[in-house]
Amino acid sequence: MALNNTYDARLQQETAVGAGVQILLLALLGSAIGMGPAGWLTGLAFAFATWAVLSRALHRSRLSSFGPANRVTLGRTTLVGGVTALVADSFESAPPVTLLAALTAVALLLDGVDGKVARRTGTSSALGARFDMEVDAFLILVLSVYVSTRLGPWVLLIGGMRYAFVVAARLAPWLNAPLPPSFARKTVAALQGICLLVAGAQLLPLPADLAVVLLALGSLVWSFGRDVVWLWRNARTVTEEAVTDRAVAEPMLLELATR
Repeated sequence: MALNNTYDARLQQETAVGAGVQILLLALLGSAIGMGPAGWLTGLAFAFATWAVLSRALHRSRLSSFGPANRVTLGRTTLVGGVTALVADSFESAPPVTLLAALTAVALLLDGVDGKVARRTGTSSALGARFDMEVDAFLILVLSVYVSTRLGPWVLLIGGMRYAFVVAARLAPWLNAPLPPSFARKTVAALQGICLLVAGAQLLPLPADLAVVLLALGSLVWSFGRDVVWLWRNARTVTEEAVTDRAVAEPMLLELATR
């Protein structure tokens, strides 16, 4: 028990350090661009929420160590927190597009690093995979909010689609079934961040940015649609097999009961 408490204390220290680094980044951004109250409050809320959720998840997972891969993901989380604060601040003043794009680009580049680190160090875990996925999803949501102010509210479909799927899975549990690995799914997921970064950087004419984001949305709809169809067909197959097994088993049980 004492050993478990020691591990838990170390894990909580890791999350506390992450929150501290997040606040330090906000201070640097605030001094560099004169960030307003909306940016500060949103950034601090993000730091606190990340610390609270991650601390609870680590306590429940009973990991023996935080691991190098999770440290990389935590670093990405800090960058995402900075992007979130800048996007919130953009509703009050003109955003520093170059700085926002730079933070986003580094966060996207590091997305492929944590998985490789986990595999090479043998520290892959369900918590690490979920942590990585949630950071990715939130970054896409924040970027879609930012780009929607220029291209229109329909861009929010990109950031909200994954969360809509989570809500749908609450109502239809068959959507929670595990999906087979898919390179296409990973490619489409990576494409969302790249396309939103390109549109957010405002380096292209408006029609070109519109085409880029439409491409991202179209590929995302295709990817989600393909997965939903697979889950639906798989759920039907499992149900039919269960009905068949029951139909075979019931006569056998009845026969045994009458002997």
